[in-house]
Amino acid sequence: QVQLEESGGGSVQAGGSLRLSCVVSGRTSYPYCMAWFRQTPGKGREGVAGRDPEGSASYAVSVKGRFTISKDNVDNTLYLQMSSLKPEDTAMYYCAAYLGTCYVRGGLPRLDDDDFNLWGQGTQVTVAS
Repeated sequence: QVQLEESGGGSVQAGGSLRLSCVVSGRTSYPYCMAWFRQTPGKGREGVAGRDPEGSASYAVSVKGRFTISKDNVDNTLYLQMSSLKPEDTAMYYCAAYLGTCYVRGGLPRLDDDDFNLWGQGTQVTVAS
């Protein structure tokens, strides 16, 4: 099994940038589909970005071109680089994973939270206008 621990959240002005990190520990030698989700109070989790073990990535329409998901396989850390942040990006951000390659939709990693069975505790991102 693996454990996921996020960090890097904080408060930033609109237009600013943040980089979230998710340290993966445990049985890291196996391939995992990994993703970032976000959630605001009263709403369900929204898939933000996903990454297949082979490196294929997918993004929510709302963040495409502004966010980049990447993984450092030496440090076993998943990143989410967020730029041009908007107030509507304010949310709790979660790192998620499941063993194996990603289910796909349109040839890219599918961002359905029901697929993911491993979750971090979350890190809060607040974007002020």
